[in-house]
Amino acid sequence: MMQNKSTEIIVGMFVAVGIAALFMLAMKVSNLGEYADEAGYQVTAEFQNIGGLKVRAPVTMAGVRVGRVADISLDPTSYNAEVTIDMYSQYDNIPLDTAASIYTAGLLGEQYIGLEAGAEEEFLQSGDVIYLTQPALVLEQVIGQFLYSKAEGE
Repeated sequence: MMQNKSTEIIVGMFVAVGIAALFMLAMKVSNLGEYADEAGYQVTAEFQNIGGLKVRAPVTMAGVRVGRVADISLDPTSYNAEVTIDMYSQYDNIPLDTAASIYTAGLLGEQYIGLEAGAEEEFLQSGDVIYLTQPALVLEQVIGQFLYSKAEGE
């Protein structure tokens, strides 16, 4: 009887650890696990097309995560997507003329913003705007243009 009870306790602990691991994995996959907001700064960038970019998407520079997308809205005058980016505080030396592009992780993965440093000696600060932007490459448009150009060639 005692052997049976200790086995049940061990199995219960194993199940609890498994549930905790699944919860941590779900938080990591959904980017919700990064609520340890560091006191950073915000910059904005306007894109003609953001594709499937979502709030909390990563912002990277040379493959290193330097921030995340905080908000996405439509500019009522230019009709471009206005993306607000939360930059992490330790990356306060990013040049003012940095360029932002929207990339896709893998062929059909999530979209993220990639930054490419410029040569300016002044650095981005809270409230600055990234003017050099490249819109998302929409796979459907590329395929459509390819098929249209093939049909014209025949």
